[in-house]
Amino acid sequence: MPPAEKPHVAKPGRTSVELFAGGGGLAMAVEGAGFRPLLLNEFARHACETLAANGAKPHELDGERPPPVPAPGERPPLVIGDVAKLDFDHLRGAVDLLAGGPPCQPFSLGGVAKGDEDGRNGFPHMFRAIREMQPKSVICENVRGLLRPSFAPYFDYIKRELALPFEERADGGSWRDHDGVLRHMLETASVDPRERYDVEHFPVNAADYGVPQIRQRVIVVAFRRDVGVDWDRFRELVRPRYSEASLHDSMLDGSYWDRHRGVPDRVRRQIMARLSLRPSPSPIAERSLPWRTLRDALAGIDGQRPLPAVTRLDRKEHNLGGFTDHIGWPDARIYPGHTPNELDRPAKTVKAGVHGVPGGESVVLLDDRSHRYLTVRETARVMTFPDDWKLVGPRGEQMRQLGNAVPVALGRTFAGAVSAVLDEAETVRRPM
Repeated sequence: MPPAEKPHVAKPGRTSVELFAGGGGLAMAVEGAGFRPLLLNEFARHACETLAANGAKPHELDGERPPPVPAPGERPPLVIGDVAKLDFDHLRGAVDLLAGGPPCQPFSLGGVAKGDEDGRNGFPHMFRAIREMQPKSVICENVRGLLRPSFAPYFDYIKRELALPFEERADGGSWRDHDGVLRHMLETASVDPRERYDVEHFPVNAADYGVPQIRQRVIVVAFRRDVGVDWDRFRELVRPRYSEASLHDSMLDGSYWDRHRGVPDRVRRQIMARLSLRPSPSPIAERSLPWRTLRDALAGIDGQRPLPAVTRLDRKEHNLGGFTDHIGWPDARIYPGHTPNELDRPAKTVKAGVHGVPGGESVVLLDDRSHRYLTVRETARVMTFPDDWKLVGPRGEQMRQLGNAVPVALGRTFAGAVSAVLDEAETVRRPM
């Protein structure tokens, strides 16, 4: 089985800005890839408290002075409030990567089919930030629903807006009218490469990137054309390197069970009975690493300590084994259409809720056939958050932050690839 490639770490001096930072998954990934954050922005109170608890410096918008630009080694300002009131001109030319997950609630098929758009759409603010900062690169993460065929015309429009962010929509104009202008410019006009971005989108399943969770998303990446990055190199760096086939093969050859020797024989036999025995490892598995499972996450991934078993389910504020937010929670239910997570599969998609989340995404079925809600810390592991990341707020708000976040391992892959191709492009352009 090939070893996992470590994401590239940006050379010293690379900088980033994050909008719609939420509970910090993508921000953590971008900084972990070596970018120095210059600014974070978030509106939700508990998410802001989480970011502040992990080192960001709260900064209230005053409408006059821009937030301070941190010196190397200083923590970034966390601008609290509506992104519409935030100007970015003070960062023009200083940003290598603009990242964010614009709110996805506005994307109703009925609305865009009529040419109407919800005011909560976060993409216009991303485009304005690009105009004011002119970053070298952009990463946007969003729901896979953007790729539905009935939504395709509007999603294509979003990508054309990102390609030509300096061509603003006329006041009162419809998105369809503006899309016609953008199409014409892309086909006929010569645009300054410093104001033109090359854009691609990547449908992803987080499990294919080492995240112990089935999470279907779309990641949109853009590079300013004058930077001259190698797109083929970027595509190779973000190619999935984990697979379900390899997980099955690791169970068949015993290596998975060697990692989890405490699994009861009954459970192991049930899992093995489901697998179609193959005479030889699958070609996909030979080139990839096994999907990580919920059991892997609880046992500890990449050097984490195992999480202790939860034995009390009483809602009392207590933690186990020195882990914060590892608190038992009672009253989990299983019924048709509300089935639990299985330990030997990647977890279901973490969603922004606690109870009432459809599908049983917050419930886990244990080896003894009992079931309970996942703890916040277990859910954080499913999102590949480190154990020392502090989540602030009541349980429901903590789970909301996790459900809205980007898994750190997924974000790190894409941020690391961005830093790699930026570094390589500068090396190519540098005179010998």
